[in-house]
Amino acid sequence: MPGYGILDARSGSGLLAWSVAVDRLSRARNYWIATTRPDGQPHAMPVWGVWLEDSFCFSTGQQSRKARNLLANPRCVVCAEPGNRTIIVEGVAELVTDPSLLKRFGVAYQAKYDWDMEGFAEPIYVVRPVVVFAFTSDDNKFTGSATRWTF
Repeated sequence: MPGYGILDARSGSGLLAWSVAVDRLSRARNYWIATTRPDGQPHAMPVWGVWLEDSFCFSTGQQSRKARNLLANPRCVVCAEPGNRTIIVEGVAELVTDPSLLKRFGVAYQAKYDWDMEGFAEPIYVVRPVVVFAFTSDDNKFTGSATRWTF
């Protein structure tokens, strides 16, 4: 992060463990997903979702702007709701067709949000991370905590 005084991996004083990112991604209630419209304009919306098997899973209506954007360009960004530990996932979204993953998503989603998934028929997407960024937003820890994982 040039310009922010971010320390390199050998100098960072508070680099975050992957388990911190997974915990934050698992426990968040709300997420923001950013996609790109066909004309190149950005589009961001809040969604509910679950961190499942090292990927982010969510649902959206088949004709929603998010779904139409992902059909044209599956690259997206997912951010866990605000907090003092920021987690940003850059990845590629895929429409889930595997019945086993659909079932696991439904069970996890229903448990997390107390939402009846019986008969749920909207598309479900899985975002597989390409790169994940994390940092602690506390003023005195920011420069030493910025962490990046690549997959």
